[in-house]
Amino acid sequence: MVAIPVAPLVGAVVFSTCAFRALRRVSMGQLLLCVLFALPPAARAATPASVFIEDLTWTELRDLIAAGTTTVIIPIGGTEQNGPHMAIGKHNVRVKLLAGKIAAALGSALVAPVLAYVPEGRIDPPTEHMRFPGTITVPEDAFDKVIEYAARSFKQHGFRDIVFLGDHGSYQKNEAAVAQRLDREWAATPARAHAILEYYTESEHSFAKALESRGYPASEAGSHAGLADTSLMMALDPSLVRSDQLKPGEGDHGDPSRASAALGKLGVDLIVTKTVEAIKTAVAHR
Repeated sequence: MVAIPVAPLVGAVVFSTCAFRALRRVSMGQLLLCVLFALPPAARAATPASVFIEDLTWTELRDLIAAGTTTVIIPIGGTEQNGPHMAIGKHNVRVKLLAGKIAAALGSALVAPVLAYVPEGRIDPPTEHMRFPGTITVPEDAFDKVIEYAARSFKQHGFRDIVFLGDHGSYQKNEAAVAQRLDREWAATPARAHAILEYYTESEHSFAKALESRGYPASEAGSHAGLADTSLMMALDPSLVRSDQLKPGEGDHGDPSRASAALGKLGVDLIVTKTVEAIKTAVAHR
């Protein structure tokens, strides 16, 4: 019989029960299950069922924070048109999925609900993406307050590092300004806010350069709903891309015709790797 070092983990009564069953030749899976349920709640909570806070109960979240999961990512998307070939929710779906991958790679981070309403231009007269149905805009001061108070909420609950990840270019400066303001206020506390602008830089610029090095010109990669943008979405959630509409159209910048999940995976790997590095650096210099 294989010896299993369960004594440090369980109480005498539970150990006796497990040992008795093991002697009766129960399966290893049953024995491990017995050990799992004997663990203290905080130890069981150290490995979350999901990195997404929305999937957890408040007690599960409390126990994770107590066990050392004290970094939270606030993913910021945007609701806007993305050409005739890509769904309006692109930014929201993309930032959630990428934030989940980043949190998993960090190993001690969770992901807050996505902020879907962001500055997208004026309403009357409509500017920028507001010229297209489905786009939703909010004033910049309202946006600033929302991310500020999301950060304050997480600080109140015990998170020490609050990370802003923005998938859209219109509010990058707002993220940075809010994080700087909170850090000045929190200087005497263990909490810090981080605007990780590298996330957007990698998706918007570095990925385009990587595509260019593979023979795809910048004009094709584009800056909105072109080859780069569309390929990222195909790698993350292809259901949001209309494959029969992959051609230049009104509302896009670039050419999505040659977009593919394989190209998108290059971008996903680049964004996740560089963002994880940036978060680790920011936390280390807190």
